[in-house]
Amino acid sequence: MKTLSFLVSRLGKAVLVVLGVVIVNFMLIRMAPGDPAAVLAGESGSSDPAYVEQLRQQFGLDQPVYVQLATYLKGIVQLDLGYSYRERLPVLDLILDRLPATLLLMACAFVFAITLGVLFGIVASRSRYQGKRPWLDSVLMSGALLIYATPQFWLALLAIIYFSLHLGWLPPFGMETVAAGFTGWARVKDIAAHLVLPTLSLGCFFMAVYARLTRASMLEVLGMDFIKTARAKGVPVGEIIRHHALRNALLPVVTFAGIQLGQMAGGAVLTETVFGWPGIGRLMFDALIQRDYQLLLGVFLVTSTMVVVFNLLTDLVYRFIDPRIQDA
Repeated sequence: MKTLSFLVSRLGKAVLVVLGVVIVNFMLIRMAPGDPAAVLAGESGSSDPAYVEQLRQQFGLDQPVYVQLATYLKGIVQLDLGYSYRERLPVLDLILDRLPATLLLMACAFVFAITLGVLFGIVASRSRYQGKRPWLDSVLMSGALLIYATPQFWLALLAIIYFSLHLGWLPPFGMETVAAGFTGWARVKDIAAHLVLPTLSLGCFFMAVYARLTRASMLEVLGMDFIKTARAKGVPVGEIIRHHALRNALLPVVTFAGIQLGQMAGGAVLTETVFGWPGIGRLMFDALIQRDYQLLLGVFLVTSTMVVVFNLLTDLVYRFIDPRIQDA
């Protein structure tokens, strides 16, 4: 019952957060300079004011802002995110077509970052705690700091130049080989090869953060009294690390990982643009350049919902790792 009450409470707050984000995004988009109807008319080779006004009426841009907002909110309730006047397709269809690619990239980057980041943090803290090979701690943390300080787009470009152009090991752009006609495992391998560089580019920054955070949290836990008591009782260091220190040290890492999942969705915009990855990040970039406001609002809504869902899942994982929270 406590878990159910927790879920209901969090879902209610999540709905309010998403609603607030939708309203703020809608108002900011409407306050942006430029008229999408005039842009669309100019690209079609017509500057006739009558044609521009016709486009404004067609897309509801001639209505007062509060009427447009009410219409948009009503459409969201009905799972209608509007119509893209540039792509000539419903916004929801465009997003659903691109969303799997973004989720695949984010999942791979997150697993890569959290796995290697926590592993490097454990290795670094253990070497510092035992006093054996202290140079390993310095090397790992210096490397993490270097990766953290490197701009993401520069790292992506370096990866393309070295691994694709110089060595020729991996494809530089896209999600799969164009017109290759692969099926089955051949297509899976082709997508996996295209996925390596975007995953490394997006995940390395977060891996560095998790490594440093895990190391700091592990060293803090290893200095506590219950760890000293376990050492005094003769418990091996490996068992202390795995069964006593790691679970407590993971609490801040899990909290931070949940927050950064939302940042990873934002970072995917740059990564998808550099690597030509056909996800919603690239879709949002194209919509911004083309002033496709309905598509922009739809992408903002989906990414905001993703961030809220990720934070809800983080709360659930946090309660699983630390059962004391369930009684709080």
